[in-house]
Amino acid sequence: MAVLPEERAPEGLSVVIPVLNERDNLEALHDGLVTVLDSLERPSEVIYVDDGSNDGSSEWLVALAERDSRARVVRLARSFGQTAALSAGIDHARHDVVVTMDADLQNDPKDIPRLLEELADGADVVSGWRRERHDAFWSRRFPSWLANALAARLTGLGLHDFGCSLKAYRRHLFDSFRLYGEMHRFVPAYCAWAGGRVVEVEVAHHPRRAGRSKYGIGRTGKVLLDLLTLKLLLDFGSRPIHLFGAVGVGSCIMGCIAGAVTLIQRWHDPTAFVHRNPLILLAVFLFLLGVQVVMLGLLAEIGIRTYHEARGAPPYVVARVHGTTPGPQEVETTSSARVADGGAA
Repeated sequence: MAVLPEERAPEGLSVVIPVLNERDNLEALHDGLVTVLDSLERPSEVIYVDDGSNDGSSEWLVALAERDSRARVVRLARSFGQTAALSAGIDHARHDVVVTMDADLQNDPKDIPRLLEELADGADVVSGWRRERHDAFWSRRFPSWLANALAARLTGLGLHDFGCSLKAYRRHLFDSFRLYGEMHRFVPAYCAWAGGRVVEVEVAHHPRRAGRSKYGIGRTGKVLLDLLTLKLLLDFGSRPIHLFGAVGVGSCIMGCIAGAVTLIQRWHDPTAFVHRNPLILLAVFLFLLGVQVVMLGLLAEIGIRTYHEARGAPPYVVARVHGTTPGPQEVETTSSARVADGGAA
């Protein structure tokens, strides 16, 4: 359950940490966090989201929450993945600033003050950049470099390290979207879509001391698919017919061209059999494919409109409203309220 805005303390800090079988790292992690948070002298909390751990992490975290009032534990019913765990932690955050990080001690809590300084300078999202990574090259660093280069190209953000979990956010940005699947890597892109200012700072990266990594080269394909999903949602999330329509109409045009070439060949050679010409099959296939893609775009339009209507949220994000003159809807509401008050009197 999300925490209501009025329950969040102003200028506070919520540190959200997904945990999956990191028992041997938790004590050192929390000690480092306590040292940093004490030096900040601001209201703070640490939200550990247990994503279905079975190595004793759950029991240790529950005991921690009982002895440290600043620590809170959100235990998920099973392992839902890092994106869902982050979403759960952010929903339970009570402060205006949210910092996310991993529980494997590869992120350094000492970098948190630097992220907060960038937020104080006007940034809405501060993303960490692990410039000097201590991971295997072929299984971790090379796939990550490839995915980051493609993500920077598609999103236009230009970040060097989308995969770094150490990030700081203005809490209100998460009111504009929800996270699904494995899209936690691209939260800065969502925040930029919602109008947030995104900056990047270099952060430390340490070798893993205990436990096993949950990432490998096998996740590269999933990241590429997530990138395609992200591009579709950000660029065509409210107008899918523009994408499907362009592809469909283009396919129909190519089908017509192939059919025209077939007729021209038949005109110049009356003895040629059209049904033996592979171009006629290509023409029929492309034209029918184009029609189907356009119809798919129309269905996507209906789905998108139903989605926005069901949410009751507009397809835009308001940054600020200047002036005190009420709009027509506000005037009508106020007048109705006065009539109701008069009738009651």
